[in-house]
Amino acid sequence: MKVVIQCGGKGTRLRPFTSVLPKPLMPIGSRPVLELLLKWLRRNGVQDVYITTGYLGHLIRSVCGDGAQWNMRILYTQEIEPLGTIGPLSLLRDDLTEPFLVLNGDVLTDLSLNQFVSFHHKHCAPLTIATTVRSHKMDFGVIDEQDGSVKRFREKPALTHLVSMGLYCMNPTVFEFIPTGVPFGFDDLILQMLESGQDVRVFRHKGLWLDIGRVEDFQNAQDIAWDEQSASIEAVSAA
Repeated sequence: MKVVIQCGGKGTRLRPFTSVLPKPLMPIGSRPVLELLLKWLRRNGVQDVYITTGYLGHLIRSVCGDGAQWNMRILYTQEIEPLGTIGPLSLLRDDLTEPFLVLNGDVLTDLSLNQFVSFHHKHCAPLTIATTVRSHKMDFGVIDEQDGSVKRFREKPALTHLVSMGLYCMNPTVFEFIPTGVPFGFDDLILQMLESGQDVRVFRHKGLWLDIGRVEDFQNAQDIAWDEQSASIEAVSAA
């Protein structure tokens, strides 16, 4: 299965570090995030990868090359103007003629791609989203009211949500909803698919997931022993 890694973002949440490095090249220990991601894909049997680039894309090309160092084949696209999170896929319409994977270039996870892809094929949906549960502690007291009266009060509660991991399995039919040459986000894709009655599936992952674009996750990733054969967790508090 072919994989598209989205690496065109500016990584604004990690500034000023991303002023000189694109987010996928931020170091986790002694290795860039993108290298760990590519090695994880290779361990899962992936060989064909497309990397979408924009901001500081030349640095990503310099580090990853053609992928031969990992026994992979890497091709690149270049955005002249930012195309959003899903818009860059429009540059690959002719190449992605079978089900394919899309993932953000700042994700680290121990998700089983075999299980994820099998789930996608089993349910025959055009799009499957890998998800996990995250809790967010509010900084405020939360009030539930009805007709102007307080019915419930919670002091700085932790709210739990099912969130997207930035990893998707897609069928080529999704291109029916993706315009060419204009910015188009994943939120735009989901809204259009739901409005047209498309079945969008959710795959729940209970293991490790880190979004390196978040400062907290970037810091937590430094405490993980990233083994060459597997992502072994020795000391991490936010898996």
